[in-house]
Amino acid sequence: MLKAGSKAPKIDLLDQNGKRTTLASFGKKKILVYFYPKADTPGCTQQSCLLRDIAGDIGRTAIVGISPDSPA
Repeated sequence: MLKAGSKAPKIDLLDQNGKRTTLASFGKKKILVYFYPKADTPGCTQQSCLLRDIAGDIGRTAIVGISPDSPA
């Protein structure tokens, strides 16, 4: 696990549209990365909704979810 404020490793993945994206593309913006096992499952949906609900409380932090699912 990374410590808060440490640099993340280089991550290069496909987004939900099949477009290649990297964490580096967010520049110096803070990023909250969370992992979930499968999209559209009750637990994952609840987790995503809770993160959406606190988005306004964590400032200009990007929220990025990663799962092993194929892009939609």
